[in-house]
Amino acid sequence: MIPASYPDAATMAQMTARMLLDIKAVHFNATDPFTHSSGKQAPTYIDCRKLISYPRIRSTLMDFMTCTVMRSAGLEAFDNIAGGETAGIPFAALVAERMALPMTYVRKKPKGYGRDAQIEGQMNTGDRVLLVEDLTTDGGSKLNFVDAIRKTGATCGHTAVIFFYDIFADTIPTLSAHGVTLHYLCTWADVVTEARRAGDFDEDTLQSVERFLADPEGWRAARADS
Repeated sequence: MIPASYPDAATMAQMTARMLLDIKAVHFNATDPFTHSSGKQAPTYIDCRKLISYPRIRSTLMDFMTCTVMRSAGLEAFDNIAGGETAGIPFAALVAERMALPMTYVRKKPKGYGRDAQIEGQMNTGDRVLLVEDLTTDGGSKLNFVDAIRKTGATCGHTAVIFFYDIFADTIPTLSAHGVTLHYLCTWADVVTEARRAGDFDEDTLQSVERFLADPEGWRAARADS
């Protein structure tokens, strides 16, 4: 069912940040940093997959995502909702249900056997597809999914995520150059602001996180030299 009303973007950002903090999907550790899939270290880690285990929160956030996309792109802008393997799949299904649209999902690479499919489900030539994922860092992984969708003869000019890092200057330009508009609910800045307001982390940790977010490579270099 399509939500009939929703808060403004700033309120949704603050509420989304609060929910992520409440379920401890946000992890800050300046002393013993996390190693990300890139092999690089950071004092930050966010686990949006955890949301699927919290029905009230996931429902609220999927309402927020649906309304955010419809407000920006239009109520009749899409014919198909595609989830990116794997974290985007449950969220795509929930958004598709709300928008009463078919749902598909996109593999990171073709299956490798059988039909060698990269798209699962029914996607038709000319379909206007919304790509749904849990988060985006620099936007690179989105381009692979978008290209796979476009190879079917469908179009994909929008992607929606719950969380956007918003710390890499090239993310929006890279997506825009590929003809893709990014929709999101909250960023690291929103999370840090809410964490400070509510006292979820001590000030030293938050300041270290802010230094990282302002200059990730500089933070790593300073840590290597210390």
